[in-house]
Amino acid sequence: MQRKDRLPRPKRAPGMTPGTLVIDPSWPKPVIQVIAYGPDQFLEKRIGDVRELDGLIGKYPVLWVNVDGLGDESVLHHLGQLFKLHPLALEDVVSLRQRSKVDDYETNLYTAMRMLYLQDGKLFSEQISFFLGSDFVLTFQENEGDCLDTVRDRIRKKGGIVCNMNADYLLYSLIDAIVDAYFPLLESYDARLDDMEELILKHPDSSSVALLFDVKRDLMTLRRTLWPVREMASALVNTSSPLITQPTRIYLRDCQDHAIRLLDLAETCRELDSSLMDFYLSTISNRMNEIMKVLTIISTIFIPLTFIAGVYGMNFKHMPELETRNGYFVVLGLMAILGFGMFGLFIKKGWLTPKRKLRRLHK
Repeated sequence: MQRKDRLPRPKRAPGMTPGTLVIDPSWPKPVIQVIAYGPDQFLEKRIGDVRELDGLIGKYPVLWVNVDGLGDESVLHHLGQLFKLHPLALEDVVSLRQRSKVDDYETNLYTAMRMLYLQDGKLFSEQISFFLGSDFVLTFQENEGDCLDTVRDRIRKKGGIVCNMNADYLLYSLIDAIVDAYFPLLESYDARLDDMEELILKHPDSSSVALLFDVKRDLMTLRRTLWPVREMASALVNTSSPLITQPTRIYLRDCQDHAIRLLDLAETCRELDSSLMDFYLSTISNRMNEIMKVLTIISTIFIPLTFIAGVYGMNFKHMPELETRNGYFVVLGLMAILGFGMFGLFIKKGWLTPKRKLRRLHK
């Protein structure tokens, strides 16, 4: 899935009439692709004029109309009239901050989800809306490009059972493809956290903190996305709408199980990220303690040497040792013996070689 620029979110004025479509003029114009199929039928074409859809309604067991781009209000209104879509549902289509949900409008079901993808190490999110009717699935996307090509290929090759099932199974297949696309996304974050753990262990620095916070922010986005997906899958399984048949409910339960597994993976990654942050802080603290210990030992060695140098550096006229012929060399020798003696004592106690001492203790 290639990177797409995020669409600007137009603001709704307070008090606007419910069902009013607020569309930004910079949004891409709709590109409509149709896939119509049945056990012995197949049609795939790109629609140049939305009115061409009028002649396709009811001619195929399943009609999938995919709309990429939301920048033409007249096209959306025509689709709403053609498929009898509720104005509030169309309003949700162009409100690009919807959480995953299911709304039952009697003649059709409205479902919203979010597609997530990584590009150049950054996480991007896009809303996709589904309308399920008795013999059609209508999808709306912000831009061209998605993770649904596997479903398209199965329909083209008549693979699996999708061509022998109703439109509700197509809806399940599309939702399942989006849910399955979350797995490699989470696995990539898990692999990134493993690499960061090794990096922090070998070369902890301030850049590690920035990376950890970036991953944490993305994992929070994933968590906010996955929680409603689980609720949405549960709502589809338990809905009383006749548009969802019993055979499809069984498949939707599997999709619900995948959503629960994804939540577990996301929580595990978040906990690992927090653990790595604690590990980084502990590593930095330990390194600082090691540095302070070395500096303290050096200062401790030089304290008596400084004392001796200070005593014999006093400018009193009558000091007995000042007239000693070899006093200078004697004092230097005493300072050397004292310094190296303290250094050897620290090594013997293991204060300068803690790792070796630990290895000896484990033998």
